[in-house]
Formats: sequence, C-alpha cells, structure tokens
Amino acid sequence: MSIDLKQFAALQKASKASFFDQQKLMKQVMAGKTVLCKTCNQPLKLYTPAQDQLTGIRCAKKCTDIALDFA
Repeated sequence: MSIDLKQFAALQKASKASFFDQQKLMKQVMAGKTVLCKTCNQPLKLYTPAQDQLTGIRCAKKCTDIALDFA
C-alpha cells in the first residue's frame, strides 16, 4: 500500500491544523477563559498536580481529555 504525495500533503496539513487548534485551546484554558468541549458543550477545566493526580485539561464527561505533564 502506498500513499501519493497529494494524500500525504493533505494529511500533513490536517495534522498541523489540529496541533495548532489544540495549542490555542490549551492557551485559552490556561489563561482562565471559558472554553467549551466540542462534544458535550461543558466547560473545559485545567487540572494541576495540586488538584488531581491526572493532570491536564478535560470536561466533566471526559470526552475532551488532554493529558499534560507539569515540570
């Protein structure tokens, strides 16, 4: 199975866009802005090591769950 250059370019473009969308979402949540989960429309919340063992950004239903490492 091989992938042609157009398919690879499209995949690369979609991956890059997804990365920057997620980066933007994380910056907004960390800045204290209200950002809603795209699936359940509940607010996303930042969980730090002081609050929870599972650090990251997630909604109450955990349909959005972005794991973060804190140094």
